[in-house]
Formats: sequence, structure tokens, C-alpha cells
Amino acid sequence: MTTLPLESYIDHTLLKPEATETQIKTLCSEAKEFNFKTVCVNPQYVALAAKELKNTDVGVCTVIGFPLGASTSQTKAFETTDAIKNGATEIDMVISIGNLISGNDSIVVEDIKAVVKAAGRTPVKVILETALLTQPQIAKACQLCTDAKASFVKTSTGFSTRGASIDDIVIMKANISSEMKIKASGGIRSKEDALKYIDAGVDRLGTSAGKEIMKGSVSKKDY
Repeated sequence: MTTLPLESYIDHTLLKPEATETQIKTLCSEAKEFNFKTVCVNPQYVALAAKELKNTDVGVCTVIGFPLGASTSQTKAFETTDAIKNGATEIDMVISIGNLISGNDSIVVEDIKAVVKAAGRTPVKVILETALLTQPQIAKACQLCTDAKASFVKTSTGFSTRGASIDDIVIMKANISSEMKIKASGGIRSKEDALKYIDAGVDRLGTSAGKEIMKGSVSKKDY
């Protein structure tokens, strides 16, 4: 059971392509109200979120190579540098899913390393998109993320066939270094969901339902 405040686990998220400036400002306002760990927004809104959250303890997380992971490593590295320049304090990159499934381990590792290098001291979470992977592939992905010195492994983009599952977390936890952390995302819509994942060993939760989770209600929305 968690001994940390529930809000400190939450990346309050809005990644829908139709998200507006007004909605991002509302997201930031809610994050300040509940003191969430970060807001997670698309790169075009990083500067706005950083401005809205200035002089608060809420960080700004953004996504790189999102949601397919199929950008070149050079593109992902540039996105990362640009996002940090604009105020991002955490980076969530999508792994090269096709290369992972193809068994091109060295390409996957170098792709992650490119983002980790570009990020410098900024934490990098690697989105595995577990819905598209077999259990052995999830295990391999975690090992490659460890080799590349990422800070976190993350389950999902929220844009595939499903979000996180407890089975994913069990595999991930067994295949990362003791220094690495886990972020669960996709389908986490209630306090019950949140506590279930925290009890399973998750260090961060990506959800569009942060407000509902803190109020103990259930959201039908997901990012």
C-alpha cells in the first residue's frame, strides 16, 4: 500500500489531438488544485503548460515519437531538445515498436539512448505499448530500456487496443533494474484503479481522470 499522497503519483493527462488551449489551461488549473506530479501534454502545448504552472510544484511532461514510435531517432532527439527548451521537465517517448517486434535490439537501444542523451538530466519514460507485444517481448523491451538507462518503463500510449494491465506490471517489474520505475497508463479511471496499480508496484499513473480519482468518482473518459 502506498505511503505517499495519491496525487503525487498522477500525471494529469490530455493528449487528444483536438485538445484546445482552453482545455490545456483547465488541465493545468486542476493539476494546481490537486497538486499532481505533472501534467502530460502534446509538445505544441509544453510552453503554454509551463507558463500556466510557473512557480508551482507541478511539472510538465510531454510525449516524443507519439503515438506510433516510428519516427527516426534523430527526430525523437530533436523533439526532446525542443520540448525541454520549451519547459518540459519529463519526457515520455514511444519505443520503436516495429524494430522491437522484429528483434532489432541494437536499433531499439540506440533509439532510446538518443532520447536519453538529448534529455540530459530530464527523466525519460519509455512507452512500450504493451497491447501490441507478447509477454516475452515486454520482458525484452524492459531489458533494453534498462540497457539504455531510461528512468521509467511505461505501459501504453492510450491510443492502442487497450491500456495497462496488472499482468503487464508484473512482467515489467521482473525485468527492470532496481533503479528503474514503472508508469501505468491507459484505462485508469477511478481511485480503485489507481490504488490497484500502486499496490502492484507502479511509481506513476498516467490518466485523464485525475480529478475524478481524487474525488473518488469514476470517469468514462480516457486519453
